[in-house]
Amino acid sequence: MRTNLRMDVHLVQIPVTVTDLRGAPVLGLTQEKFRLFEDDVARPIASLSVSDAPISAGIVFDTSRSMKPRIADSRTALDQFLTTSGPLDEFFLVRFSDTAELASGFTRNPSDLWRAIAGVEAKGWTALIDAVILATQHVRKGKYQRKVLVVLTDGNDNNSRYSEGELLSMLREADVRVYALSIIERSRFLQRICEETGGRAIWVRHMTDLPSAVEELSDQIRSEYLVSYSPAALQNDGRYHRVRIEVQPPPGVAKVYPSWRRGYTAPEQ
Repeated sequence: MRTNLRMDVHLVQIPVTVTDLRGAPVLGLTQEKFRLFEDDVARPIASLSVSDAPISAGIVFDTSRSMKPRIADSRTALDQFLTTSGPLDEFFLVRFSDTAELASGFTRNPSDLWRAIAGVEAKGWTALIDAVILATQHVRKGKYQRKVLVVLTDGNDNNSRYSEGELLSMLREADVRVYALSIIERSRFLQRICEETGGRAIWVRHMTDLPSAVEELSDQIRSEYLVSYSPAALQNDGRYHRVRIEVQPPPGVAKVYPSWRRGYTAPEQ
């Protein structure tokens, strides 16, 4: 049997992050603030909880030619992100230029990842899609239920063997959230895959904004609601079911922005 979201006999759990206009997480929301729709049909929410469990995370790090003037700042950003990790969090590193490679397997020691990119030269083309696919395959080996990919890049793909459609298909079958720091150039591709998985893409227009963007991204990753509900019919049909979440702002907040995994593939019989 294949499962693609956290499910038991009766419930599906959808991870949701809620932020305000500044990108800061909105915490303390009650169940009554959430509405959920599956395939455009409203479904009652069974429960709402806040997850602070450890994460299995993959860092997808761009070392292509265009990153040459930005590689030092990007290493610093990686350092900053890892210092916010919890004591039980585990990480691995995929670096990419012409091709993608697993530079460091799962570890709880941030220095293992730092060593993997120390002295690496920025050169070659950008195999971004291949890198995210490699990371998606590897993150499934993580020990924790909460799985995250963090992509740091300054460009769009120009050298991958796989297509965007193949990556989206794989991500829909994997319970993983993709977050991205899109440096200088705004990547519509990254924005799409982040939205599809319930993550978030942050556009860093100037390198001086990178530290605050890393802080924002770290806060969002570690501020996750879990919305549990029962589908209208628990069928092992192997179909992809669309999910939509609406969130009412709390008093004093003008508007909120929910991010959630946009659907799940039901188990096959």
